[in-house]
Amino acid sequence: MSRVYNFSAGPSCLPEEVLKECAAEMLDYNGSGQSVMEMSHRSKVYEAIIEDAEAMVRKLMKVPDNYKVLFVQGGGSTQFAMVAENLGIHTGKAAYIETGVWAKKAAAEAKHLGLDVDVIASSKDKGYSYIPRVEKIEGDYDYAYICFNNTIMGTHYEYIPDTGKIPLVADISSCVLSEELDVSKFGLLFAGAQKNLAPAGVTLVIIREDLITDTPRAGTPTMLMYKTHADNGSMYNTPPCYTIYVLGKVLHWIEKNGGAAGINKLNVEKANYLYDFLDSSDFYHATAEKGSRSLMNVPFLTKYSTGSSDEAAVAKEKEINDKFVKEAAAAGLVNLKGHRLVGGMRASIYNAMTLDGVKALVEFMKKFAKENA
Repeated sequence: MSRVYNFSAGPSCLPEEVLKECAAEMLDYNGSGQSVMEMSHRSKVYEAIIEDAEAMVRKLMKVPDNYKVLFVQGGGSTQFAMVAENLGIHTGKAAYIETGVWAKKAAAEAKHLGLDVDVIASSKDKGYSYIPRVEKIEGDYDYAYICFNNTIMGTHYEYIPDTGKIPLVADISSCVLSEELDVSKFGLLFAGAQKNLAPAGVTLVIIREDLITDTPRAGTPTMLMYKTHADNGSMYNTPPCYTIYVLGKVLHWIEKNGGAAGINKLNVEKANYLYDFLDSSDFYHATAEKGSRSLMNVPFLTKYSTGSSDEAAVAKEKEINDKFVKEAAAAGLVNLKGHRLVGGMRASIYNAMTLDGVKALVEFMKKFAKENA
């Protein structure tokens, strides 16, 4: 079977060039006579791999010297707790902007851990279809928290809130290195790797050194302290070695393609091609509002998605959506089913998705619309 175009929201497609390199080195990495999957994380060979991965993160994201780059486990969801436990230690208050499922879950986790959580803005009133405009955040908060790109809702921040001396925390899991980002405007950034960096298993954390404390909230487990990982070069325990190895290769691929700026140029071209088609269509429409649209995740509905609770209308919508996903898969366009909270379809067009893949999707959409109008 030939390769398909994979529009999964995560784990997502990886650059074919990287996959081929990994395949070629599976049995013998760099003359070591062993696979990275089986080598000791304490070996000199692996030490070079993880050091290179960190160096590439610093280079591509222009990480200032007073920030630590960490590779941890547990996914973005564990970061919901680590952020609260390590940063919520002075006033015990935190500000959250609720723009979808993941920001809502992060706020709930902080509250569960005993923080006084203020949801200072929300886009819940319109089904999280836009990013609220919060230019400035003030108060005695230990930190302010945002989800920079909302995978499920297909929204993205077009600005960075001014938080003054309040550390700004951002979940950039689904947009990391899809664009240039000024790390110095944040106290902490984190990203699960499985959308834009590598297979699932490692989470990238970039944290300003003054926020690394040896006195987190009472009861914080050793493995949930940023200091534990910072003091041990991300190897307090066995790290997800192979995932970090692939991550390093993806970072070199990004560098080869013009870095964050070069990748962003292609991402804008891909997204505009798809959004322009959606905005001109009588059969489909994008769910995210203009001015808040993600370059990475594009949810869309058909004309049969009326929002009606009428049983016949609901049944027709499901029938069309199921048919679209099934026929798209048969055409080599996979993982297009939308999240249940939005419905319809969703095309995740991360860094590794090609322009040809997006064009193939649009051609299929045109054909499907003609046949099902």
